Amino acid sequence: MNIANLFKLAISSLFRNKMRTLLTMLGIIIGIASVIAMVSLGQASTKNVQSELSSMGSNMIMVMPARQMRGGVNMGNASSKSLDENDLNALKNNTVYVAKVSPMVGSSKQLVFGSNNHPCSINGVSEDYLDIRKYSLKSGIMFSEEDVKRYAKVCVIGQTVVKELFTNGENPIGQTVRFGSIPMTVIGVLASKGQNQMGEDQDDIVFAPYTTIQKRFSGINYFNMIFASATSEEESEMAATEITYILRSNHGIKAGAADDFEIRTQEELVSSINSVNKMLTMLLAAIASISLVVGGIGIMNIMYVTVTERTKEIGLRMAIGARNSDIKMQFLTESIILSLIGGVIGIFFGLLLSYVASRLLSWPYVVSQKAIVISFLVCAFTGIFFGWYPAKKAANMDPISALRYE
Repeated sequence: MNIANLFKLAISSLFRNKMRTLLTMLGIIIGIASVIAMVSLGQASTKNVQSELSSMGSNMIMVMPARQMRGGVNMGNASSKSLDENDLNALKNNTVYVAKVSPMVGSSKQLVFGSNNHPCSINGVSEDYLDIRKYSLKSGIMFSEEDVKRYAKVCVIGQTVVKELFTNGENPIGQTVRFGSIPMTVIGVLASKGQNQMGEDQDDIVFAPYTTIQKRFSGINYFNMIFASATSEEESEMAATEITYILRSNHGIKAGAADDFEIRTQEELVSSINSVNKMLTMLLAAIASISLVVGGIGIMNIMYVTVTERTKEIGLRMAIGARNSDIKMQFLTESIILSLIGGVIGIFFGLLLSYVASRLLSWPYVVSQKAIVISFLVCAFTGIFFGWYPAKKAANMDPISALRYE
């Protein structure tokens, strides 16, 4: 029997019981749709994380003091004084793969303007910090190196701070706000960045010269962190190695001794988050694929019923010369077509589901071509695997017994 006749007979048999065929395909449809949606959303989540981290600076490098251990107790790194002005100057002047460097010193107090106040953290940074962290100005200017040198009482504020303090629509530029008891002149307003991947408001921020925070607020001569940007994303690891070498030399750390600082690159963060996302995606896809097994069992079950219902037809076909292989291929073709049609419908609904979910979550819409191809192949395999035994049973029937079947 040629292939065209096989397909014609299979389609005819399946459409003879439309509702039963649809219900049988339902397991395959749900399974494939779930797998496609899970894989697509997993990739969309990864892409969204990469986009969020890139908005923070794809070639950003963070240098932090190492955690302090006292009496076997981890004291964290907040009180460490391992990073200072000497380190900053060394990184500025002696690096090849580092484009820009900025320290950061933090302080938290109430920010006041007129009768309005807002609890806020103020970050002491240098003029290069905006470029490193991919912030941009909406209006006004960034403070200069001269402002850093003279401990100027100036600041640049984010959009959330503007909304909280300037409730009557005042132009923030040139206004004086009070941070604790110290007046600060607003010289710039940042463009909005929204929330980051961790849900933190990136617009609830105030920047001031780091020397101002050190001398006028905190009374310290060290940094909480140092931010740097590599000359390119590809050279981030080279820049991190360079920073490690310079800081170890600066701190007089001997070979084999532990560093008193920690370095984190965006590439490490992206890699770590991608690994977690990949594991979760695989786990969810594995759970969703259980529906495929259920759908396959449904196909096997309905093929058994079909073989039983068409016992006389099988006997008649054998009596007029049909070979065992023809009978087997007829029922196997029905099983494969049943699975493939369910798979195509499942792929369509999976893509639709992932599109709707991506829009609701404000994630990029990602179509996983690999998942579609694999799903299609899995459908064909499911049809063959679960349809083989019923088809074999039909082919092994005794023609005389089949013709006598009531």
